[in-house]
Amino acid sequence: MPELPEVETTKNGLLPLIKQQTVLKAVRHRDNLRWEIPAHLQTTLANQAIVTIDRRGKYLLIRFAVGTLIIHLGMSGSIKVIDSREPLLKHDHFELILHNGHSMRLNDPRRFGAVLFSENGTHPLLDSLGVEPLTTDFNDEYLYTRSRNKQQSIKAFIMDSKVVVGVGNIYACESLFACGIDPRRYAGRVSKKRYQQLTEHIKHILTEAIKAGGTTLQDFSQVDGSPGYFTQTLRVYGREGKLCTLCDGKIRRIIQHQRSTFYCKSCQS
Repeated sequence: MPELPEVETTKNGLLPLIKQQTVLKAVRHRDNLRWEIPAHLQTTLANQAIVTIDRRGKYLLIRFAVGTLIIHLGMSGSIKVIDSREPLLKHDHFELILHNGHSMRLNDPRRFGAVLFSENGTHPLLDSLGVEPLTTDFNDEYLYTRSRNKQQSIKAFIMDSKVVVGVGNIYACESLFACGIDPRRYAGRVSKKRYQQLTEHIKHILTEAIKAGGTTLQDFSQVDGSPGYFTQTLRVYGREGKLCTLCDGKIRRIIQHQRSTFYCKSCQS
């Protein structure tokens, strides 16, 4: 599913294409995704200019003077900006038709995404989010303090959006491998020194993934339709049975909290 780097990549791709553009019409091609798409968007956003686009966790925030359009890409969503005369594709569920003749379309085959609206820019889904991993608020002291007495796995801990946002399954596996931490280890039993290494690797890996345009495994593509190239640098994720890049062992796959975890038993402890 699209994680922080993919959403940041989408935001960066959208900014030069739709910022300061005026909406001619907002169109629902179905009434709901994960939740109902607000019916009032057609009138609320008509003739409104897009002020800017931000990201919070895995949410895109498209700012207007009248409020904020909140978009989540779900498991399989992607956004493209194309000529508004182009025919709709299957699973094009929502679009902003712009005065300049272009259209921003949300395509979501599995329909786990969301299109919401907030007049004041806040929303319960945003209010509960933890710190952003690419800010100074995310550091070893923060993680170490939050982890004390935690008996959940370290992988589940860093994937908890109430602790830190955007460290999804792919980047959690890669970060834990990079610093040699077994994903099954209790979060409360990880030392502060290892949390320092972990925060550094999370920041580095997310930054590199953003530079590479995200990770394309199945559905994700950038705004221009090109794939994310971070896939080429994955060291454990999706490599079950293949040789570890650091030792002669093989990458293992286990299930944690209904998600696949990839790790090297020899290199991670």
